[in-house]
Amino acid sequence: MQPLYLTDLDMTFLHSDMTVSDFSRRVWNRAVEKGMKLSIATARSHTGVMKLLEGLRLEEPMILLDGVMIARADGTVLHLSAIDRELGDAIVETAYRASGLYPLLVGLEEDDGERFVYPRKRTLCQERLLATFHNDRRLVDADPFRAMARNLKIVYVDDEATTAGLERLLKETFGDAIEIKRSKDPYIDCWFMTVLHQEGDKAHALMRLEELEGVDREHTTVFGDSHNDLGLFAAAGRKIAVANAIDELKEMADIVLPRTNDEDAVAKFLEAEILGRGGVSDSQ
Repeated sequence: MQPLYLTDLDMTFLHSDMTVSDFSRRVWNRAVEKGMKLSIATARSHTGVMKLLEGLRLEEPMILLDGVMIARADGTVLHLSAIDRELGDAIVETAYRASGLYPLLVGLEEDDGERFVYPRKRTLCQERLLATFHNDRRLVDADPFRAMARNLKIVYVDDEATTAGLERLLKETFGDAIEIKRSKDPYIDCWFMTVLHQEGDKAHALMRLEELEGVDREHTTVFGDSHNDLGLFAAAGRKIAVANAIDELKEMADIVLPRTNDEDAVAKFLEAEILGRGGVSDSQ
């Protein structure tokens, strides 16, 4: 059976400046040329991924938006787990009454176009995040603030204590109807608390991707670094953490790589395991 290799992006495959090194690109593309199944599992959207991974051969379906979506490089959606408007409005209202905060909503238009909805009045953390989008046309200010018909992610960005409190509140209120992921952002000094569909996580998405690819768990290898990879590690056959990964992930890992994301840890592993002695030299 052909194995499947699946890597997280931020602080795992990408360098800390959110770029793919020439070396990593060469190793990835050479492995794909040899017929290997390589893909990604990321919190990023399809549009964001395609911008970041320009020049990378993405021939297998990708896990996007923390597992809410599985899609091909051409934008074809193979699976979607969305929160409907009724539940979305209830989540937004419950959190607002407790904290006075509105979230960022990531959803789809009727034509499947991505839409990012921000509250008109924003917190400092939301402003910092907004600045990273550089006038992205997908951004929409909302007043009054309402959930969309298909909400892929409901994202709160604030300090650690506030996001932890909201996580407890929403879990107590909505229970198993939702999935929540919370972690520190690797680029700005803020915490993310993301509300997803109950099956909208990397673990559920991995199981669906294995079905699509005709690969069983024993032949699946995943790479990760942070809290939102814990479920992915729990569902995978072989778990590999980069050297800069959080301690909880390293404890779950079968292998902890000696290199960090900035040292091309994933690509170095793939080169050794897939390409063997031939490898990929700096001049190739």
